[in-house]
Amino acid sequence: MIQGDNTLVLLLAGGVGSRLNVLVQTRAKPAVPFAGFYRIIDFSLSNVMNSGLTQVGVLTQYKPLSLMRHLGTGEAWDFTGRSRGVKILPPHTGFQDSDWYKGTADAVRQNIDFIRAHPARETIILSGDHIYRMDLDDMLRFHRRKNAQVTIGMMVVPLSEIHQFGAGITNSEGRIVEWEEKPKVPRTDLASMGIYVFDTEYLLRLLEEDREEVDFGMHLIPKAIERDNVFAYPFHGYWRDVGTVQAYWEANMDLLKSDSEISPQAWGIRPNPYADRQPEDRCPVRFAAGCVVEGSMISAGCVIEGEVINSVLSPGVRVGKNVRIRDSIILHDCVLEEGAVVDLAILDKRVRVGKGAVVGRGEDKGTPNTAYPKHLYTGITMIGKEAEVPPRAVIGRNCVVTPYRKAEDFLSLAIATGETI
Repeated sequence: MIQGDNTLVLLLAGGVGSRLNVLVQTRAKPAVPFAGFYRIIDFSLSNVMNSGLTQVGVLTQYKPLSLMRHLGTGEAWDFTGRSRGVKILPPHTGFQDSDWYKGTADAVRQNIDFIRAHPARETIILSGDHIYRMDLDDMLRFHRRKNAQVTIGMMVVPLSEIHQFGAGITNSEGRIVEWEEKPKVPRTDLASMGIYVFDTEYLLRLLEEDREEVDFGMHLIPKAIERDNVFAYPFHGYWRDVGTVQAYWEANMDLLKSDSEISPQAWGIRPNPYADRQPEDRCPVRFAAGCVVEGSMISAGCVIEGEVINSVLSPGVRVGKNVRIRDSIILHDCVLEEGAVVDLAILDKRVRVGKGAVVGRGEDKGTPNTAYPKHLYTGITMIGKEAEVPPRAVIGRNCVVTPYRKAEDFLSLAIATGETI
């Protein structure tokens, strides 16, 4: 580990993340549960912890309460003590929406006082909504070895996906010589991961030059590349931005593969088990006689009487008799009553599916949701937090039931593919 100074980490966790639909209608994107009993932000926090870094500022904004409750004192990630800590940094809001963070660079700019109050040679800027394992200490060594003012974590992605990212063209030494933000016609397959190391004084100067420049990828990084030493730190391994329903579902399904590249336990990823319920409140999983479980992740406190195939169940899920679950993500304390079917669906916390109800029926997986065609278009149906699906209801593909809907909100027991309640 690099000794002699305490590198500052700023973790950006304020984005709306609207493409996750019902999962972010009640919480910030980094606080969305993942892989049973983790939250998305646990991966970034654990990478910081495992890299020996101890000073963290978490920049929050949108629906921050569950995220703040999850972070607590930072004890779960060993961020408590005289020389270590995690600080929640909300926007300095006034009476106008314009006071909120306008972009990634603006978010950091609004917290310049925090940066100055924690003197550090370098400042690392991370996103709180990625699933990955990374040695940030190695990235710091690379940054110093290259005498860089800025180092950007980058990885090779398929050319068909490069339009989603900032893209860098490098020379033989790894220095970035050209930059394109979300290029429509790509000239490189090297994509930014949204992970930056800045020399702190350089970052402060860059932020103070032009207050109208609000985004790193769009504004500050291209300017730095034109004038100074900006290097690409090559990353090889599993990394996924789970900012869409499809990406979130795929990352959870990746956990279940026999040759899975993602292993939170082996990676040393820590959850905060005390944020929701005390772990001792959860009994071990109970598998009833005659149940079937194949290729699935089942968390503590679940009771399985039916069939669970290729699915991820968070703590406390109750699967009744003759229930069939397939290719689905079921979050904490959901109840699936006798004879229910859940196929290719995501159920938020404390959803109740009534007797004989079906969530996800039909061969037509390609007709998108009419209200959210860019969110749901591959057949996944989503049920919001604490919603109730009435007995014998049949819900098609690419459907949305918004949070807290009750049985009486269903005007019909047949919800066609693509509909929203």
